[in-house]
This record gives sequence, C-alpha cells and structure tokens, in this order.
Amino acid sequence: MSHSLKTFFDKDTYTLTYVVYDENSKDAIIIDPVLDYDPAASKISDESIRKVQDFVNSKNLNVHYILETHAHADHLTGAAELKKRIPSTKIGIGKNITKVQDLFSGVFNLKEFNTNGIQFDVLLNEDETLNAGTIEVKTIFTPGHTPACSSYLIDDMVFTGDALFMPDYGTGRCDFPAGSARDLYHSVHEKLYKLPDTTRVLTGHDYQPNGRELRYESTIGESKESNIQLKETTTEAEFIEFRTKRDATLSAPRLLLPSIQVNIDAGHLPHEEDNGSRYLKIPVRE
Repeated sequence: MSHSLKTFFDKDTYTLTYVVYDENSKDAIIIDPVLDYDPAASKISDESIRKVQDFVNSKNLNVHYILETHAHADHLTGAAELKKRIPSTKIGIGKNITKVQDLFSGVFNLKEFNTNGIQFDVLLNEDETLNAGTIEVKTIFTPGHTPACSSYLIDDMVFTGDALFMPDYGTGRCDFPAGSARDLYHSVHEKLYKLPDTTRVLTGHDYQPNGRELRYESTIGESKESNIQLKETTTEAEFIEFRTKRDATLSAPRLLLPSIQVNIDAGHLPHEEDNGSRYLKIPVRE
C-alpha cells in the first residue's frame, strides 16, 4: 500500500513538515511540525500549525502520532501545540532523545528538568514498527547530526530529517554537542544507502542552493550516485575530513538557543511565571 503525502514548507527556517495519510481509513501521522517564532520580538505564532490543522480537518484525518526526527536546533517544534488541538494524537521521538536532554539540561542549567524522555508520549526503538492504524512506521536510528536523530520508513518513503538532504546540498552538519561525522557517515552509508535504490527520500530541510526552486524529494539511488558530500563511493575518512572542515566555517543556527530548550521538552513552552510571562534562558558566553 502506498499512502498519500502532503508537504508544508516553512520559508523562514527552510523546514519541511509532512502529513502521511490514508485516503480510505483517514489514519494519519505528522512529521516535524513548526511553531513560528520571531526572535527579535520573542513572539510565537501559529501560522504553520494552522495550515497543517486546516488540512487535517479538511480531510477529516485521524492523526495518531506526531513524530520528531530529532530535537531541532533551527526551529521550535509545533508538536505540543498541535497535540492541544488534536488531543487524540501522541508525540513520538527516538529513545536517544535522553542523551540530548541530559546534555542540554546542563547547558541551560535546568536543574529540575527530567532527562528520561517522559515529556514525550512514545520513545521509539530502532527497527521498531509503530502502527498508526493502517500506516506502519519503521524507525531507523541515524545519529551524527545529533545523537538522537531518527529516520522514518513508511512504504517506499524514508523521512531523513537532517541526516540526508537533497543530492545538490549534501548532509546535515555534525558540529553540535555530541554530533559526530563518523556516526553520520555510518548512518547514511551503512543504513540509508542499504535501502532499495527506488526508496523516496524526503528531507527535513531544503536550503535551495544557488536560489533554485524548492525540492525535497529524491531517491536513495540518486543520493548514492550524486550526493555532493556523501556518495556511495565516498570513504569514511574523506567524509569526516570534509564535514569537519565545512562545519568549522558555519555559524550557529539563528534559533539554536530558544529551539533546543523548547524541543527537548517536546515543544512545551516554559511555564508562566507570576507575572503571566514565560521566559527562555539564554546563556552568555565570554
């Protein structure tokens, strides 16, 4: 069975959100939703969420799960807010999110923050099959960009998050805390590239290199043949050398600090304080 796919693109963060659904049974899952955030005004809005919700409502879909490919560093996840609006759904993520929680709870000095993944409804294991009605989701751990990255295989589609991008862009960066170019090489070369060549690759972002039009779908075969950073013929040493040099030239993502502390908490915003406001923590470095 091949399920239907609806794609949403957030131009501000170059993020793709996907809805996979069954036209007949109305079963559905959502992958990587976005909560809009203006860092200058420190103001959130729900434009991206409303687009997804309107589509779900228009199709009368039964959303079983909202799945995160990882704790994103470039946008706030809309998972928690979407769950409020679709109470029947559950938020899922790879079980290694606990490693990221443990790391960043220290960075932000979150002394009372639970680092056991309890903020998420479902912690997924590798090769585990998640059933969402008629939709079957297989989790593939693809660490490297972060230690908690997962890709999701549904039918002939694999949703790769920040592990593997379009062939003309390459792969995710590996310079975040606990990131690893070696791990990413093995995730792509020894896991994703072992899938059938006809497998459709749906990326987590498209940065539209050289100003080209939006593209977010390729195939495993195309990536193995022509990915500019990691082909099937690329050696581990070549990739690690390239990725390390490349990452050293990159600036931190614009929304890194607000994103991480919200996303390790499954998208929940900080609790309101006695003045009715919420506050994010921003460490100051010297």
